[in-house]
Amino acid sequence: MNAYIFGYYLIQFCGHSWIFTNMIIRFLSFGEDSVADTFYSIGLVMRVCQSLSVLELLHIWLGLEKDRFVPKLFQITERITILFVVIASQEEVQGKYVVCILFFFWSFMDVVRYTYCMLAVTRIYFQGLMWLHYTLWIPLYPLTVLAEEFAICESLPHFETAGTYSTQLPFPFAISVYFPYVLKLYMAILFGGTYFIIQYLYKERKAHLESCTVKAKRS
Repeated sequence: MNAYIFGYYLIQFCGHSWIFTNMIIRFLSFGEDSVADTFYSIGLVMRVCQSLSVLELLHIWLGLEKDRFVPKLFQITERITILFVVIASQEEVQGKYVVCILFFFWSFMDVVRYTYCMLAVTRIYFQGLMWLHYTLWIPLYPLTVLAEEFAICESLPHFETAGTYSTQLPFPFAISVYFPYVLKLYMAILFGGTYFIIQYLYKERKAHLESCTVKAKRS
């Protein structure tokens, strides 16, 4: 099981490292012109990485990862929804600056997270990496949620015009589902859920840092 979980972390680390490095190199090479085609150049790898992240729910269920199921479910669902439903389904949104910002935040946080997780599986702990892993989310997670909310706002006019995902439920319901209203409701849920996620992460941060500090001293 340790070999499997290490391999999973390694694959995710390689994927997000490639995304993060590719974005930086492209921006240094082409400047702002690289932003518009971020999704076309990197979107496939990002979709693969985010799809694989669903396995983390199974890992928690089987006890391979020590984490809370509900907060992890919220975080994974949040990214899957934004990436596959909001961005991938609307070509007009894919060239927006917010997509580049989201990919940068996601890949940066995950490079740090999966580096720490890989080393933790092998019982190697570094104080600096440990602190960064449990502290980086404090500024970046709220910014990421704001970027996700902005991406939804950017997509609303296109969902209204194209009618994507809007449908009429069959009998006996006979209810029309207007997808822009669903997205607006999701924005409220995302904002409210973020408050509870941040509270949870603050509580867990102190406990993790204390326990990991003990492990670092032992190793």
